[in-house]
Amino acid sequence: MQVYPNRFNIDATSELKPFYLFFGDEPQQKLECIELLRSAALTRGFDERQSLVADGQFSWDTLIEATQTLSLFSTRQIIELELPTGKPGAEGSKVLTSLAQQINPDVLIVIHGGKIGKDVQNTKWFKAVDMHAIYVPCYPLEGNALYQWINNQMRLVGMQSSKQISQLLVDYCEGNLLAAKQEIQKLILLYPQGNPSFEQVEQAVVDQSRFTVFHLIDVLLSGDAQKAVKMLYRLESEGVEPNIIVWALTREWQTLQGILFDRQQGKTINWNQYRIWKSRQSLYQSALQRLSLEHMQVLQQKLAEFDGAIKQSQVVRPYIELCHLCLLFVPYQLNNVPLDYGVLD
Repeated sequence: MQVYPNRFNIDATSELKPFYLFFGDEPQQKLECIELLRSAALTRGFDERQSLVADGQFSWDTLIEATQTLSLFSTRQIIELELPTGKPGAEGSKVLTSLAQQINPDVLIVIHGGKIGKDVQNTKWFKAVDMHAIYVPCYPLEGNALYQWINNQMRLVGMQSSKQISQLLVDYCEGNLLAAKQEIQKLILLYPQGNPSFEQVEQAVVDQSRFTVFHLIDVLLSGDAQKAVKMLYRLESEGVEPNIIVWALTREWQTLQGILFDRQQGKTINWNQYRIWKSRQSLYQSALQRLSLEHMQVLQQKLAEFDGAIKQSQVVRPYIELCHLCLLFVPYQLNNVPLDYGVLD
């Protein structure tokens, strides 16, 4: 049976399944679900836990032995099996299929790994296990789903949420639920009463994001080229992946392009539509005075070229090209300066 993470709940009256399947590329949801299951299982006497990883050197006999052997101090156990690729191979498939046909009420098996597709879900072993399991797909949250998740996390720690605060956390933590949870935990420590103002939350988030791509974006919007170059140097020294910066630049290009197009059509800027709070509107006003739709077309082409090159591992020194792209947001007149990607040997 498939259950999404926000619906995965085990209380005192819930019956535990022999198998649980957690797959997906969103680690925070997966960890929360597994921890919930561990706690629930512990109250039911599953006080021993083994963790196995089915890598290239893994022997499937280890799993078989684990299911048949209990310690002197425990009568029930959890076995957590990680499938890094989501595919157990021929031998592993036979073992898992066999275990699904020989349910042991004193053994609870948790199988987890990265994102899997229909090809895995349609295999014999998965179908055999799924008949006695709960399958929880853990995928990245976006849009309204992420907004609701953040609201729920705030409620769990006793914080009062508001549309502005929740959306601010969405904007700063999209694609990283762990970061969002850490921000919320930090806020409840700073404001134990659970009712910080939007300005207080914004200040707390900005303080932690001092050397992130979000701060870089604000510097670019303000038109401070020198500070932007220094920021890029710092991000490179901290090991920030170039594709994260490209994502942020592309997202900002989309926002600026949309506003410029609306303005050309004679429309009044709808700041709420673009999720731009009052505290940041002056930054965008500054950028809009310097940029044009014609320049944005050039910038779009440069971003697309760089994105394609970095995905093909053709960029030798990505931060040099990122500096080029950032300066185009200021903008510097670099339209005729080609980006030299230099294919790697």
